[in-house]
Amino acid sequence: MRIVTDFPRRVQEEETWIPLADGTRLAARIWRPVDAEHHPVPAILEYLPYRKRDLTAERDVQMHPYWAGHGYAGVRVDIRGTGDSDGVLTDEYLPQELEDGLEILAWLEDQPWCTGDVGMIGISWGGFNGLQIAALRPRQLKAVITLCFTDDRYADDIHHMGGCLLGDNLSWASTMFDGNACPPDPELVGERWRDMWLERLDGSGLWLAQWLEHQRRDDYWKHGSVCEDYSAIQCPVYAVSGWADGYCNAVFRVLERLSVPRKGLVGPWAHKYPHLGVPGPAIGFLQESLRWWDQWLKGQETDIMEEPMVRVWMQESVPPSARYDERPGRWVAEPEWPSPNILPSSFRLTAGHDLLPEADGQDDDTTLDIRSPLSVGLYAGKWCSYNAPPDLPHDQRDEDGGSLIFQTPRLDAPLEIFGAPIVELELSADQPVAMVALRLSDIAEDDKATRVSYGLLNLTHRDSNEFPEPLEPGKCYRVRIPLKHIAQQFGTGHAIRLAISTSYWPLAWPAPSPVRLTILPSRCRLVLPVRAPRPAEEAALPAFDEPEGAPPMAKTLLQPTQETWQVIRDLANDRTTLEVINDEGRYRIDDIDLEIAARVTERYAYSYGNYDSVSGWTEWQRSFKRGDWEVHTLTRTLMTSDAENFRIRATLDAWEGDTRIFARTWDETIPRDLV
Repeated sequence: MRIVTDFPRRVQEEETWIPLADGTRLAARIWRPVDAEHHPVPAILEYLPYRKRDLTAERDVQMHPYWAGHGYAGVRVDIRGTGDSDGVLTDEYLPQELEDGLEILAWLEDQPWCTGDVGMIGISWGGFNGLQIAALRPRQLKAVITLCFTDDRYADDIHHMGGCLLGDNLSWASTMFDGNACPPDPELVGERWRDMWLERLDGSGLWLAQWLEHQRRDDYWKHGSVCEDYSAIQCPVYAVSGWADGYCNAVFRVLERLSVPRKGLVGPWAHKYPHLGVPGPAIGFLQESLRWWDQWLKGQETDIMEEPMVRVWMQESVPPSARYDERPGRWVAEPEWPSPNILPSSFRLTAGHDLLPEADGQDDDTTLDIRSPLSVGLYAGKWCSYNAPPDLPHDQRDEDGGSLIFQTPRLDAPLEIFGAPIVELELSADQPVAMVALRLSDIAEDDKATRVSYGLLNLTHRDSNEFPEPLEPGKCYRVRIPLKHIAQQFGTGHAIRLAISTSYWPLAWPAPSPVRLTILPSRCRLVLPVRAPRPAEEAALPAFDEPEGAPPMAKTLLQPTQETWQVIRDLANDRTTLEVINDEGRYRIDDIDLEIAARVTERYAYSYGNYDSVSGWTEWQRSFKRGDWEVHTLTRTLMTSDAENFRIRATLDAWEGDTRIFARTWDETIPRDLV
């Protein structure tokens, strides 16, 4: 990354509190030009629960001062109950969070250094609440950049996919379990810190149990899902994600369904800002964001809206790997979405396990069965990739052994797709609750299988996520399953493979019992969104600048990091475990003399053939230290299930120095609801 030290305007930083009507104070960190009180500037708000003073500080100091140096106020606010803000956070995207957000906007409007025009930006949580607050139509909010976000909290978030319960639901709940147990910084909040901390430890609760109470798309998930009324959003929106991220689908839905000025950008990245994007290439996203802010917050014509509506990285074939530094490919664009330049190409499945062009297939009544082992999914990676530890899908041949596979002949010319592949299946099941997992893979000339896209469907949700219905064993159903959006080139000599399985553990929690699916291949289709290259138009696209940012945070590494992702097959005991370790080591933020350490371990396990043995276990250890002050937290969560129930056992322990000052345990049983 290119470090910028010379900006058009000199920048000052302050830490302050934003007072709310109910007496709560929200902690804010603000970077703005030193002359802003005489020459006011628009504000750019990032509103998160992830602790502005320490856990996101490294990222914040390269973004917000950069915007400030170009004539904005970069404003980073801790959500109520997090970081150094007052209160307790008890769930995601609560009405209180959004109401507080409206008060923040009003407070910014009243500041003498602010013009009253505000933009909101955020990745993940901040991408969600930027759109949610936009849907409330505050007059101060003039534009949004939303990254790695969703418009539908049930259908396309870290909790569920196709009505299936995601393993990342447990992982993410454990992340927030740890985050909600962190104390405020005594250096900033003073002697109140201990009382604030104890209030959080006692009041935040076990979010995983709350989420599991809602296994279908009810009012709980509709709240905060802007897809309920796209017309409520009346300000311009720039939607950004990455192909390795879990949230790329939403970019294309908001492009299609919003009526405001809008743009979309999808690179090869995991769950990262694009100037920090991995897999690369990273881009000069801060420069791109300035073009957006200058257009909509300052009224300057930047020509950004003259460019195509959506721009994406067309990936080329690569060998399978759990981590990539770079993904080869090129930037392509479409002037509108959906694009008339992308046409469906249909392939018929055959009893001989072929994928043939629609016109080449023949009808017959041959059926094929599949009853997958629980091992299918061990090489799937995470639903939401961070590319650290290595969490992308590996060679799919291990997964294909427990799946039905269908494959095209080797291609005699490259084939490019851009959009959401669709699979139509005619099938029956021998159980009332069943899932189907679909994987689209690029088969290289050496037969290595790289996953390109995938999709899941809980078959009880075949007609509705809100009103699921059990299957009638033996009855034939026709289902349509969209896979994740992707832009991918399949090279000459490569083949395209579709794999069908009845489990995908631990990416998704398995059905209550083993399932046999029977499909009628001749009535099943794979529909690919085929895009013909347009070299002249692609060559005319303006190049992105190289990544740049403000000077990095002064940070001293005191203990090294460790990242592992291991599949452990204990053949003697017929037990398999996927173990993930992400040890952030120990480091010091030099400016505030604060030492931080964190280590998370996750284990997902099962015994051979025993669906009641499936378990997910997570442990977070975290500490903060400055001089004689030291605190430490330990959170553990174990999730298991049988045919009727989910069970959660969790513990939270907190120490001040060597003294344990808080301990709590949970043991919750929650009935399965057609999952």
